Amino acid sequence: MEFTKARKYAAEFTGTALLLATVVGSGIMAETLAGGNVAIALLGNTIPTGAILVVLITMLGPISGAHFNPAVTMVFAIRGEISLSDSIVYVLCQILGGIAGVWAAHLMFDLDLLQFSLKVRSGPPQWFAEAVATFGLVFTILATIKSRPGAVPVAVGLYITAAYWFTASTSFANPAVTIARGLSDTFAGIRPMDIPLFIVFQLTGAIIAAVFCRWLLIEQKENAV
Repeated sequence: MEFTKARKYAAEFTGTALLLATVVGSGIMAETLAGGNVAIALLGNTIPTGAILVVLITMLGPISGAHFNPAVTMVFAIRGEISLSDSIVYVLCQILGGIAGVWAAHLMFDLDLLQFSLKVRSGPPQWFAEAVATFGLVFTILATIKSRPGAVPVAVGLYITAAYWFTASTSFANPAVTIARGLSDTFAGIRPMDIPLFIVFQLTGAIIAAVFCRWLLIEQKENAV
């Protein structure tokens, strides 16, 4: 079924909004219930995030491709699978949807709607972690599309679940998510001043993954022949 551009844009906005409502909302809930145990709070934040990604990609993938991530949209634009004009609108919808999702979480937990995070997330280890996290995410998407397209929702959900724990930054891996989380002074937040370098390293990781996958997957096809 072919969907109109308006429906595709709506899917990107809504999907990213629900993703951020889950990330921030589960972070608030987890921190509240964990009694100061940060490991338990992170686990309570991780599981809902991985789960909602499986749900969102499954139901919205057929409509918009379920990017929910400017880095992913950029990669598909580089690959010629989405037009420049559509990619720009996708990114705008993702950013606005992410902010809407953060505000929804604040309203659900009776917090101030407008906030700026004070949580410090900075330094070379965290920047490098974001490059690694985003490389892994894009690699997961492209390689799974090549080998088993129907498994993409589960693969992405499981990858992010794992990356929350093996990366120093807890795997934002998404510029829209990063921007939106800067507007929440909660467990999932990030200081606005820390956002630009996170995004630089996320986009760098995404580009490296796209180049690597182009070589790896083409080589795989040639060898198979």
